[in-house]
Formats: sequence, C-alpha cells, structure tokens
Amino acid sequence: MAWIIVIVAGLFEVAMALCLKASKGFSEVVPSAGFLVFAVTSFGLLTYALKSLDVGTAYAVWVGIGAVGTAALGMLFMGDQVSALKIGALALIVIGVVGLNLAGGGH
Repeated sequence: MAWIIVIVAGLFEVAMALCLKASKGFSEVVPSAGFLVFAVTSFGLLTYALKSLDVGTAYAVWVGIGAVGTAALGMLFMGDQVSALKIGALALIVIGVVGLNLAGGGH
C-alpha cells in the first residue's frame, strides 16, 4: 500500500510542476493555488509512505515519477523540445528507479 501512495504522490508532483509552469511566476491565481494544493498533497503523501519505506528508494521513485512525468507531458502537450537524447535520459531514470527497487529498496 505504501508504494501505491508513493506513486500517487509522484503524480501529484507532476501536477505541481505543471501548475508551476502555468502560474507564470505565480502571477496567475488559479495555477498558483493549484501548485500549492498539489505540493502539499504530494509531500504529505510521501511523508506518510516514508513511515514504512526506505527513504532513499521511496524518494527516488517519487522524484523519478515527477521528473519523467513532467518531462513527458511537457514534450507531449506544452511544446517542450523532443530529442532522442532526452528520451534516452528519461529511460535511464526509469531504469535507475527500477534498479533501486530490484536491489532491495522496496518492502
């Protein structure tokens, strides 16, 4: 159950990052408020999951979901540049997170 919470927290981190971009330096009220709500929710869920998970692996999964999810959605929907190198780097993040879990970081 704790891993599901980390995954959901990672998805909230993606929403937080997208709201941060949309807030235009916190000059737009709705995305700025969304950023705050998603940030608090994401950190709160991660904090709860860390009660029963190794901090290094759980944090890496959380950050990995946030980084890969935000980069992918940025490329797909926000006009971020796409390149083979970027996609390869994102794949390496996923491989690294999976590797940490296989190395015994997950319970």
